[in-house]
Amino acid sequence: GGGTVTGYGLAAAQLLRLKEKGLHLTVCVEQVAASGGYMMACCGDRVVASPFAILGSIGVITDIPNVYERLQKEGIEFQTVTAGEFKRTVTPTKKVTKEDLAKTKKDITEIFDLFKGFVGAQRPTLDIDAVATGETWFGQDALDRNLCDELKTFDDVKL
Repeated sequence: GGGTVTGYGLAAAQLLRLKEKGLHLTVCVEQVAASGGYMMACCGDRVVASPFAILGSIGVITDIPNVYERLQKEGIEFQTVTAGEFKRTVTPTKKVTKEDLAKTKKDITEIFDLFKGFVGAQRPTLDIDAVATGETWFGQDALDRNLCDELKTFDDVKL
């Protein structure tokens, strides 16, 4: 699957610890290794994907619903007290400013750069700029882009 860089980054770090201890790591992707899932998969010495597996989604997104205007219409005032200029930038209950959006964009760009750097370091033959678009690819297209090393099912690898 996919998921957060922080959560999957920790799992990827654990896989790298195993490799540092000399364990050869083959990762088999049967269904989906997207976003954080791909962050983990790319740690393998060998990445094998089934022909219809989905790989990629190297990108970052943040979605936060904003109900500020609706609360205003209902006469509800929501107070938030913070210490630190950027403690609360984009939240559901405050009016979002241009500065808030700029800070959030800066933050996700930094995360994206870390994500790309990590994946690129694990898979040096990968053209990271070509695949770090948020797109996903099925088996053969993923293989053509060096997101995986070969196409086989887990059962084929195991046998």
